[in-house]
Formats: sequence, structure tokens, C-alpha cells
Amino acid sequence: MDRTLLLKAIADETRMKILSLLLRHNYCVRTLARKLELSEGAVSQHLKVLREAGLLSGEKRGYFMHYDVKRDVLRALAFEIEALASTERETSSPQEGGCHPSEQERCHIKKHSGNEKVKEFCHGADSMKGEDSHEHHGYCCCQKSE
Repeated sequence: MDRTLLLKAIADETRMKILSLLLRHNYCVRTLARKLELSEGAVSQHLKVLREAGLLSGEKRGYFMHYDVKRDVLRALAFEIEALASTERETSSPQEGGCHPSEQERCHIKKHSGNEKVKEFCHGADSMKGEDSHEHHGYCCCQKSE
């Protein structure tokens, strides 16, 4: 499965409409063109992109090709997107992020000014559990007195 090709294929609003229609019923180009109020040529071009991405299969019925969505491909893409969205955020310092020492000041917030959201950004969500529980890394100027 070529993720990039799939994502490009479904990024178009018309192709998403075609997928929605084909998920409910197998249609031919002519019927899709009528439902979408597009030319058959335009629908054919969109179907070609969806087929090349591996999202569609076709079955010849008489003179017409009827299309169906390969739901397993769609589910595999959805699974990958869900796994991506479930990625846990790790806290890091400018040094761990590969910042050059001269860039660290611009890359990192130097003062918290009592802002809890900024402190959480700087030290991670675990820092919010207790006043003294966050770790000082030396590159941050937050103080208990803030």
C-alpha cells in the first residue's frame, strides 16, 4: 500500500464523493456522472486515480464497468492514521532536539512567567503533578519563586 498515493487520491473532494457513493452501491461511470453532475470523462479520470491508488476494483456487467471500494485498503489506511494519532508525545530539551547552542535560546521558552501551560510545554505534563516534581534542566529559567 502506497500511503502517499492513497492520501493524494482521497484528498480531492470529488473523489471523496465518489468513494462515498461507491461505499453504498456499485455504480458505473454513467450513473456516477449523473449523480455528481459531471461529465463521464471527468468521472473516468477520477476513477483512474482511485484505481491507481488501489482503492477500487471493477466488475464488467454487460457493456459497463461497475466499481466497488476495496474496503480492506481503506481500513488499512484508517488503521495507520489511527496509529499515527495515538503516538505519545515525548518531552525533550533543545539539546536532544539537535539545536545548536546558539539557537537554543530562540528554540526554547526561557521564562514561564507563572503560566502553567507554558510550564507544561517546557517540562511535560508530568511536571503539573506537583510543584517540585518537575526536573530543572539548566536551560530553563523557571524558579519556584515565580
